[in-house]
Amino acid sequence: MARYTNTLPVSAATARLRDAIVSSLQACGLNMVYETSDYLMAKEQPGQVSLAQLTTIEVLINPPTVAADAALVNLVVSNEELPLHRNNHCEQVFSTINEAIVALV
Repeated sequence: MARYTNTLPVSAATARLRDAIVSSLQACGLNMVYETSDYLMAKEQPGQVSLAQLTTIEVLINPPTVAADAALVNLVVSNEELPLHRNNHCEQVFSTINEAIVALV
């Protein structure tokens, strides 16, 4: 199973940040599967790659606290593919989504 993660500090307002992340995920061609105020799950559309390569994207938004003035965005991209090569499909999707979220910051 391939799995790529990243944690990003973001100083934007949490409500606006969530909407921007949803828009970014949809712009990347992903279907939103589950949404709450602080958790998002999206999946790739079937048909472009094999079923084992279909990625699942999870985004957890930790709101700012008294100790930290920035929200933390945890990104997890995973699929059932064995990561035999460094440049696999899961890593490519992770890079695309990571760049889209970094552009929001």
